[in-house]
Amino acid sequence: MEIIHQREEFHIGHQTAVAIGKFDGVHRGHQRLLANILRQKEKGLKAVVFTFHPSASVFFGASASEEITTREEKRKLFERMGIDILIEFPLNHETASISPEKFVEQFLAGQMNAAYIAAGEDVSFGWRGKGDKKLLLQMSGQYGYQVRIIDKIYHGDREISSTYVREAVEKGDMETAKHLLGRHYSFEGQVKEGSHLGRKLGMPTLNLYPDKEKLLPPRGVYYSGVRIGERFYPGITNIGRKPTVNDSDGISVETYLYDFNQDIYGREIVTELLQFRRPEKKFEDIGALKAQMERDLDQGRVFHGIIKK
Repeated sequence: MEIIHQREEFHIGHQTAVAIGKFDGVHRGHQRLLANILRQKEKGLKAVVFTFHPSASVFFGASASEEITTREEKRKLFERMGIDILIEFPLNHETASISPEKFVEQFLAGQMNAAYIAAGEDVSFGWRGKGDKKLLLQMSGQYGYQVRIIDKIYHGDREISSTYVREAVEKGDMETAKHLLGRHYSFEGQVKEGSHLGRKLGMPTLNLYPDKEKLLPPRGVYYSGVRIGERFYPGITNIGRKPTVNDSDGISVETYLYDFNQDIYGREIVTELLQFRRPEKKFEDIGALKAQMERDLDQGRVFHGIIKK
């Protein structure tokens, strides 16, 4: 996948099918939109994702900077799906003041060579977000592109959106988050060295340190699993600061895998959260901490079906 990052000057010589959006979470609604442009590859078009970086809501201070999916996670998701070109267009005071009409003319029809544009019903672009689906349709005849506006997807009676996903994650409701995302909420990254406390207690863990822009669920213990390459390993994950043994403010994602003894420091892994077990707490001593960890692990074996209840 080609990535055009933080550049206003670029040109795609091949005709394209373009999806416009923020794509935070790349949830099921986004996936419907992306599947639409991916089908256009059968007609010889390049599948292009256009997104602003930072997003308009973050740039104008309307939402927190923490994201459901970090930029690196989104890149990996797009590449796995088969997107050909990702444009991370710089959003600044100058580019935010571009008129919607000029945006269509210069960027969509001109530099992106769009023959097909897919967007959600609430798409917005250009000065003050005045560009919308109506303008895309109005200008399609002039510039010769086709427009497809994608209907919303619902979970129950509520529209699937990044806001809905965010609420579920912030409550620790991993089951609802999975329904909305079409996959488990996860952290991707390299396995790092930790304090080795788990190893000393006979419970070695794989440690990730999430990017500061990553949305964190409530601190605590989760039934989980880790993907290493094509394999999935059941486990149990602690997200937090380890208050019993650590005074640091740093957050870590530490996962114990059942019946796993490989050394994979430096390897890329994906830690998936399946269900919240309990909140993080400070124990009176290491002995009490170890006893609780053993109870967590036993319940995890039941949850994963490793042993019967």
